[in-house]
Amino acid sequence: MERVRDVSELPKAHLHLHFTGSMRPTTLLELADKHGVRLPEALTEALGRGESPKLRATDERGWFRFQRLYDAARSCLQTPEDIQRLVREAAEEDLRDGSGWLEIQVDPTSYAPRLGGLIPALEIILDAVETTVRDTGIGMRVLVAANRMKHPLDARTLARLAVRYAERGVVGFGLSNDERRGMARDFDRAFAIAREGGLLSAPHGGELTGPASVRDCLDDLEADRIGHGVRAAEDPRLLKRLADRQVTCEVCPASNVALGVYEKPEDVPLRKLFEAGVPMALGADDPLLFGSRLAAQYEIAREHHGFTDAELAELARQSVRGSAAPEDVKGRLLAGVDDWLAS
Repeated sequence: MERVRDVSELPKAHLHLHFTGSMRPTTLLELADKHGVRLPEALTEALGRGESPKLRATDERGWFRFQRLYDAARSCLQTPEDIQRLVREAAEEDLRDGSGWLEIQVDPTSYAPRLGGLIPALEIILDAVETTVRDTGIGMRVLVAANRMKHPLDARTLARLAVRYAERGVVGFGLSNDERRGMARDFDRAFAIAREGGLLSAPHGGELTGPASVRDCLDDLEADRIGHGVRAAEDPRLLKRLADRQVTCEVCPASNVALGVYEKPEDVPLRKLFEAGVPMALGADDPLLFGSRLAAQYEIAREHHGFTDAELAELARQSVRGSAAPEDVKGRLLAGVDDWLAS
């Protein structure tokens, strides 16, 4: 019988983690108390029980409830010290789960009012990342994400800012929030600015809406990676296109189930994507609200989809290859994957 290896020791890259959503539940409760923020009962009661809140975002009302909890948690991040704590703890959690490279996604406009403006907010975040990299040894960079609920001109401003700070640790540009709102093509100029500045294009698509949103990300935003992308499994031609172009899908199994995209973990089409040759990078999305971090996503692949250790190792390799990590870092992580499999 094959020995079952510890997935938390499998070297990997984490490419889909949202900033506030990376927070530890205990940290959120402590910061809320520190700043006198009254959190929604749906959040405090669940976290007090050591559980995640009950969520379902397959309709707009459900998404509104999810966004309300996220916004409440974000309001607890009010000082540079809070930002530094969040970044350090996110890195510590990732290291514990075997991640050697983390790309954390953030919309700095959401933090600007409490941190002195848009530019100071991004600089505080990048300073925190730089300090955390130095202190913990993890490879860590930032993906700046625009909000598709806001005007496309706001996205262009963010894209220019992201390019300006490419030398300080920004590696990509994304587009998040409810993909049922705002057409991808409305944001094409912002993504062109980002690409021209050397940043990866990594918009969300194929989560709450179907394959068409993935095609829009490819056609209109020239995506290098797709945030989620799981609904591409419904279109064989689209799967082939993703595989042929080697566009990495940042798949978040626990999140998909928590938000009602799929009913059960075994319904997430991990096996279909994998066997079609579509590269994947498993991600935790928002562990604060969904209750599981990076290694748990690999456990889902193993327990609910029958992935062998060799296949889990290949998933880890795909996450590394799809990252913006320097070649020497990729080489080190890939060698570590081989060592894990050989152990």
